Amino acid sequence: MRSERPGQVRATTDDTTRKIRYQLVIAALSALFMLPAGTVLAEDEDEPVIQRVHEVPFDIPYTEEGADECLRCHDETSEFPVMDIFRTPHATLTDPDTPFAQQQCESCHGPGSEHAGRVRRNELRPPILGFEEHSSGNPEQRNAVCLDCHDTHTFSAWESSAHNMEEMACTSCHSIHVKEDPVSSASTQPEVCFTCHTEQRADAMKFSRHPLGTAAMACSDCHTPHESMNDASITHFTTTELCYTCHAEKRGPFLWEHPPATEDCSYCHEPHGSGNPALLTRRPPLLCQSCHARSDHPSLALTGDSLAADRAEIFMLGGSCTNCHSQVHGSNHPSGSGLNR
Repeated sequence: MRSERPGQVRATTDDTTRKIRYQLVIAALSALFMLPAGTVLAEDEDEPVIQRVHEVPFDIPYTEEGADECLRCHDETSEFPVMDIFRTPHATLTDPDTPFAQQQCESCHGPGSEHAGRVRRNELRPPILGFEEHSSGNPEQRNAVCLDCHDTHTFSAWESSAHNMEEMACTSCHSIHVKEDPVSSASTQPEVCFTCHTEQRADAMKFSRHPLGTAAMACSDCHTPHESMNDASITHFTTTELCYTCHAEKRGPFLWEHPPATEDCSYCHEPHGSGNPALLTRRPPLLCQSCHARSDHPSLALTGDSLAADRAEIFMLGGSCTNCHSQVHGSNHPSGSGLNR
């Protein structure tokens, strides 16, 4: 018999009959899965006592054969196949911190001797903690199991992150029983994120976009889903600092600066995708005219019909304002105050 470890909930039992004991165990498990993570009912009290699940004694034993017991039902042909977990880091026996170096499947799902035991025909098996959206256990309970290993030293700001605030479970994004977690690969990660972020999916299909969905770039290059307290969960304190990690040539410092470019790149660029060149929010000269409108300069809101071939406004066509003001992010030329050299 494998040794039991502290980790779950003590059910109030009565040894008078096997039937009564079985019913009480089921009732205790049901109460556990309906309450918030780490909640157990105190004896002779109606009010729940908040405790972490793994700190509470638990009298249901583990299975004798561990994962071999589970695989009698959960093989590669079952409704819930789990065989690929043996090809993941969770099943590394040489690392004492992995689930399979401890109680194997039951390190995460809890003691399963009752669940794996014999049941009568048409009788439901006693539940164990599941991690699918439709399974027993709320997101806080499921996350508590993950955070036992992936603790707050790793994800220091998880409690204040946007995903935790939205009560998302780790398994809403991560797939454990597969050879390669899709969210961990740059080429497949965006599709996982796009299941919720549908507006960004549409932007990523536009004419001008970042190379998401390829090996070159993933959502996590800019966003940190586990612990960021910054705007939009970006990896840097400001959007501009984030953009400079790739676009270093725009960083400066410049002798002559273009204030919007220095302050926030998103004033002019759409980070996820745009129908305009260079991810611009609007096409020039309309973009430039949203700030610059001088009556003695061809920055007036002119259309193609207003421009004659023999007038200076012809330079507003084609490259538009950048025909002259080519250094839109800043200039180091002594005479570059107009960002034109």
